[in-house]
Amino acid sequence: MKYIIAIIQPHKLEEVKAALEAVEVHLITVSNVLGRGRQKGFTEVYRGSREVGLLKKIKVETAVNEDFLESAVNAIETSCRTGKPGDGKIFVIDMAECVRIGTGERGPVAIG
Repeated sequence: MKYIIAIIQPHKLEEVKAALEAVEVHLITVSNVLGRGRQKGFTEVYRGSREVGLLKKIKVETAVNEDFLESAVNAIETSCRTGKPGDGKIFVIDMAECVRIGTGERGPVAIG
């Protein structure tokens, strides 16, 4: 079992959702987040001091079984790649356990 976290450009969300649906990954959680990476955000002057601002991003999270890992990562990667700085990042984390609260199922069967 793996947990995938992708930080993407906001305008790519619909493409990512469609790409994940195409590889049969239907369960996702989406959050609005702020951050900066190599683009280093934007710089503005506020009350005489230089401040580095954070950029709007979208965080997409999903849990998958091993059989779906590569197809899910590839779907996110290809749907978000523009070749420009700020395309995003994908993190893959080992998941120790998953529990479906409604049924009490555990492990890979609980992911869905």
